[in-house]
Amino acid sequence: MPSPLTFQEHVLLASYTTFGIGGPARWFAEARSEADVMAAVQFARDKQMPLFILGGGSNLLVADAGFDGLVLHIALRGTTEQSGVFRVAAGENWDDFVTRAVELGYGGIECLSGIPGTVGGTPVQNVGAYGQEVSSTIQQVRAFDLHLGSFVVLSADDCGFAYRTSVFNTTQRGRYVVTEVAFGLNPGGAPELKYADLKSHFKGFDRAPTLAEVAAAVRAIRRSKGMLLVEGDPDCRSAGSFFRNPVVCSEKVLAVAGALGMDEVQVPRYPAAEGRVKLPAAWLVEQAGFHKGYAMGAAGISTRHTLALTNRGGASAAEIIALRDQIVEAVEQRFGIRLEQEPVLLG
Repeated sequence: MPSPLTFQEHVLLASYTTFGIGGPARWFAEARSEADVMAAVQFARDKQMPLFILGGGSNLLVADAGFDGLVLHIALRGTTEQSGVFRVAAGENWDDFVTRAVELGYGGIECLSGIPGTVGGTPVQNVGAYGQEVSSTIQQVRAFDLHLGSFVVLSADDCGFAYRTSVFNTTQRGRYVVTEVAFGLNPGGAPELKYADLKSHFKGFDRAPTLAEVAAAVRAIRRSKGMLLVEGDPDCRSAGSFFRNPVVCSEKVLAVAGALGMDEVQVPRYPAAEGRVKLPAAWLVEQAGFHKGYAMGAAGISTRHTLALTNRGGASAAEIIALRDQIVEAVEQRFGIRLEQEPVLLG
């Protein structure tokens, strides 16, 4: 018989995040089963306090004052596969799952190698990188519905996937606790080579690269940009990309070009839905005057990637937020584009 769920008080959250920043949770528990999830929900309701679901902490900035509620760390484990459909518990490490799928010869997520966090967090923000998004492979999401008080299964359409968003972080934020994700992968599928960095990496290859070679290339590229968690690397004390790439209309591209005194064709962009384009947030940050290694107290910009804000050592959440605000204001003043923060702010 499983042990009853343990609730701890005043647990510091900094060690549960890749930023290494954050005050205490009033209450903290770790769910290893769906029964634990239900017990935690009931606990929070009995005490009339807010509930926050914590995965790998890789897309999270916790306030210095912490969180006056219950933080439930999702630690459900287990993976099964049948006919190319992988059912993966929400607490499984995402990169470990990608590695396993690639080793077994299944395509569809090889470009998402090296991304920190847990499986349960991937549908929430529709994790994507180097030309792939999890939404292209997710078939179903199993979750506890706090409104209904029961477990439900959501189809991919129910999830409302869009660029870095889903119903889990927009219209239905706070409603669901993800416990399992089903991915439909392609056995023997050819790897994706859409992004310029990957094309450049394999330039001169006299054959098509394998899934494993593409996954390894992605990890190498991420490491070169400080976007791979490496013990002792100060650039890794971050939440990865701090700003979303803005999706804008073509007229905005002209405005950006005009602000920089350059021709429109010189503005980097990628096609997006409905005839719009996606501008690289890192490029906008650089053009607004912020460089790699820029520092403001203990908060800074990665020495290898302009899009990552870092904890240079002992940074507070307030310092990260002050740097964020400085960057957002500068980009908006220069280009009329307001950058959106990607990591969740708790507390």
